[in-house]
Amino acid sequence: MKKVVGVVFGGRSVEHEVSVITGLQIMENIDKNKYDVVPIYINKEGKWLTGKSLFDFENFRDNKLEDTQEIIFAPTHNDFNMYTHTNSLSLFSKKILGKVDIIFPAIHGTNGEDGTIQGLFELMNIPYVGSNVLASSVGMDKILMKDVFKANNLPVVDYTWFYRSNWIENREYVIKKVEKELSYPLFIKPANLGSSIGISKAIDRNTLISGVEIAIRYDRKIIIEKAVENPREINCAVMGFDENLETSLCEEPLGWQELLSYDDKYVKSNIKNGGEERRRIPADIKDDLREEIENIAKKSFQVIDGRGNARIDFLLDEENKIYVNEINTMPGSIAYYLWEGKDIYFKELVNKMIDIGLRIQEEKDKNMYSYDVDLFNKIEFGSKNGKI
Repeated sequence: MKKVVGVVFGGRSVEHEVSVITGLQIMENIDKNKYDVVPIYINKEGKWLTGKSLFDFENFRDNKLEDTQEIIFAPTHNDFNMYTHTNSLSLFSKKILGKVDIIFPAIHGTNGEDGTIQGLFELMNIPYVGSNVLASSVGMDKILMKDVFKANNLPVVDYTWFYRSNWIENREYVIKKVEKELSYPLFIKPANLGSSIGISKAIDRNTLISGVEIAIRYDRKIIIEKAVENPREINCAVMGFDENLETSLCEEPLGWQELLSYDDKYVKSNIKNGGEERRRIPADIKDDLREEIENIAKKSFQVIDGRGNARIDFLLDEENKIYVNEINTMPGSIAYYLWEGKDIYFKELVNKMIDIGLRIQEEKDKNMYSYDVDLFNKIEFGSKNGKI
């Protein structure tokens, strides 16, 4: 009997559209001989919807989603049912629309890649694809991520950070702190966001101020990083869990200046510019450098307890010194293009990711979750003053 995979995509995030594309790619390429697919779309208002129209990209483009029904999942252990939301219930509608066996989250950014939705799946005890709550949240927060990498002797650029409230209350103090700890040029980034949204480069105090003013619109935590001069970006994906890891080919994005923009990542990277590709796979780097990048990628994945398939982004300076820039625990289009050169095509990549999710659930089910000590019969609890 085929397992039912619920593909969750969309979400209340500035990366909503990218997530829709990733979700549709997964549903289109999933092995229909092994799995039945249920689309679960979270719209920009946060409603969870399902329906046949969600399989067709044109319906999103034209906003033709009339057949969808609003659903909910219960945060109840081992309840994998999709319930019709009370907003969609009618006299003849079903309370339970169906059941899923495993969730494939394809949400990038806020509420999807940051561990929050994974918390719901943990409460349900349902198998799901990708990293758990901790790995997702650490991988999403650029400050915590770099702190963890630094503590594990992984190479990262110099950085500092502050809260939005610090900036509003005492801007001058924050500026002096940044300029004392780091030298220009700098990059200003929201701590919890992806797709290069809200990122600016600062070459002096004025551009630092304008960059922070942009970043604080997107997050309450801001990270400032020392810029790598004339960098090359090299990306490598890692798949597996625990010690069972494999790496993809390395890629080098091409045709960008200083910062890969949202447009560079999701539009230009898929088209040719004057006959030239926007990404080079495999990257034109020597074998010893490639092996070092692969080893650092694996360690970066392990130290946050990554699971599934993640893309690790690196920067190389002019002397080929390696810096870990960030880890993406749910990369756009699940980074399928990095695996094709190793004969792992989209369908097989999806199969592998689902298989890892199921194996992780098997490991989780081996854990004990209760410890009988008969504590209630061993203590007296004062009903009036609460003393034991």
